[in-house]
Amino acid sequence: LLQLVESGGGSVQAGGSLRLSCQASAYSISNYCMAWFRQAPGKNREGVAGIDSDGTTNYAESVKDRFAISRDNEKNIVYLQMNSLQPEDTAMYFCAAGGAPMGWVRPFYDANEYHHWGQGTQVSVSS
Repeated sequence: LLQLVESGGGSVQAGGSLRLSCQASAYSISNYCMAWFRQAPGKNREGVAGIDSDGTTNYAESVKDRFAISRDNEKNIVYLQMNSLQPEDTAMYFCAAGGAPMGWVRPFYDANEYHHWGQGTQVSVSS
């Protein structure tokens, strides 16, 4: 079973940056669509960014131009570079793997597209 472990979360002030990592094990992620989701207390899980096996990326409007998703298939890692962080970015961030080798079947932000999830890493942004 593909296992995903997130790291890199922490506490930063508004305007700061963090880079999240998602280390996969047991199987290669090369044919998977990968994504980052987040969930703030009392809110639904939200798709933040996704990247397919060809490197095509998609972003939620709320993070476009601030966040960047990337993947290193050789290292079996997916990254989320987060810049210009704002208090509203505070949430638990989750890595997910799913989709199909030819790309997403559903929109990248649809949680039903993904069959493998990590445990999450907390990001807290103070004003």
